[in-house]
Amino acid sequence: MRASVIARNYASTLFTLAERHGGEGGAERYDEAMRMVAAAIREEPRIREFLASPRVSVEEKRGVIRKAFEGRVPDLVLRFLLVTTEKRRAGLLVEISAAFHELVDESLGRLRADIRLARPADEALQQRIRETLEQQFGSAVLPTFRVDPGVVGGVVIRVGDRVMDGSLRRRITQMRRRMLNTRIPASAA
Repeated sequence: MRASVIARNYASTLFTLAERHGGEGGAERYDEAMRMVAAAIREEPRIREFLASPRVSVEEKRGVIRKAFEGRVPDLVLRFLLVTTEKRRAGLLVEISAAFHELVDESLGRLRADIRLARPADEALQQRIRETLEQQFGSAVLPTFRVDPGVVGGVVIRVGDRVMDGSLRRRITQMRRRMLNTRIPASAA
């Protein structure tokens, strides 16, 4: 089974637990805790190697997880981390966290948008882009704006697996293709 499918299954299980036992705002608290765990793993590659290593016993991993996160995350999240370790899936915690984050956003009717521009956008432009996306998708949009000189001009927006490319680079590439594919009649030459 692919890692993304496994991560989504574990995230779905945690989401169900959050809804049942997390109380008001439980899913968001669990999401915050899982993002903290994922950040710790991403920031220190040795942690990920430790968790994924078959040479380290499950008990050693459980001990480290308990020591690192007990009292810092909700008890149910800690138990989830320990079970994930027992099932030898601790190496997927970053992916599980990302999948869980998507489930929380879905449940709250939020969409995340990655917006790349050639230059920094002022507040007014950011607001117009967000409002336009919210109208288009009919959901609240949480945008992340990034400067990417490779865009050259215009904007590239990614929402989930959908990409809207209004960049100058794409337009130039399309124009080049059309020019290269255009047949020039012999009489014009």
